[in-house]
Amino acid sequence: MMNEADRLVEPQKVDIVYETDQPVTYEVIDNVAWIMLNRPGFNNAQNGQMTYALDDAFIRATNDDDVRCIVLGGNGKHFSAGHDIGTPGRDLHKQFENRLMVPTHVNKPAAELLYTREKEQYVGMCRRWRDVAKPTIAMVQGACVAGGLMLAWVCDLIVASDDAFFQDPVNRMGIPGVEYFAHAYELPPRIAKEFLLLGERMSAQRAEQFGMVNKVVSRETLRETVAAMAAKLVAQPRLGNWLTKQAVNHVEELMGKRNAMEAVYHMHHFAHAQNDLTQGNSIAGLDAKAMAAANKKEAGEG
Repeated sequence: MMNEADRLVEPQKVDIVYETDQPVTYEVIDNVAWIMLNRPGFNNAQNGQMTYALDDAFIRATNDDDVRCIVLGGNGKHFSAGHDIGTPGRDLHKQFENRLMVPTHVNKPAAELLYTREKEQYVGMCRRWRDVAKPTIAMVQGACVAGGLMLAWVCDLIVASDDAFFQDPVNRMGIPGVEYFAHAYELPPRIAKEFLLLGERMSAQRAEQFGMVNKVVSRETLRETVAAMAAKLVAQPRLGNWLTKQAVNHVEELMGKRNAMEAVYHMHHFAHAQNDLTQGNSIAGLDAKAMAAANKKEAGEG
């Protein structure tokens, strides 16, 4: 007899309005695949539509032997303002065709819905892209906030414009950082605590000091700098690039990165559940506008 807690629910009916049918663009130039987030009107907020389009693009680049390097960037003013928590295209309750060994999420009750979806679309997808067999470069301008960090951190190299900033302000929601918890690997522990506890913006220049960013250049020279770096990678031996990437990723795993991420993923979802129980909302009622307003006020912009 089925346990009552295992009873499936009727998926929620929600209105989703996508502003584009191309949330990611793809172009190959001189053996480099340029994968660009393409929701500039919403600062490249990541919805499910974008996530699966990104996966399609990475698969396409992986399967094309003429592609020797991959660049991930964002069209518009900002690289990415993070996960979509407030646009008409927010598609939390839309079921896509899962790519990983994760079940359907839309018919799961209570906290199981978010836990299942984010295992696929956030942690699972990020790990998948981190392991792409070709060198990857994140080209970051403007804001790289919360979920945007995850996209940059899965890349092998990060080049940022001098007006770029990095931020994970979700402690404001009572949540210990975004799902792909690489914070304490990208930053020294005490700086990671500052980054998370205070939730303040970190400039590209400061991020470079800690090794989170490889190079900081002007916005005007960002693309040409990344293109020159990609050209050097294209000229390197294909297998050598892959093995070198695997070697360093392996060292991170020996340092416990995957196990640490699994542990914090469960803390993350405990926080979501606590918010639901105490406030009736998994993100403490803070939508995109509220978070953006608080960020700008803290930064002295409004």
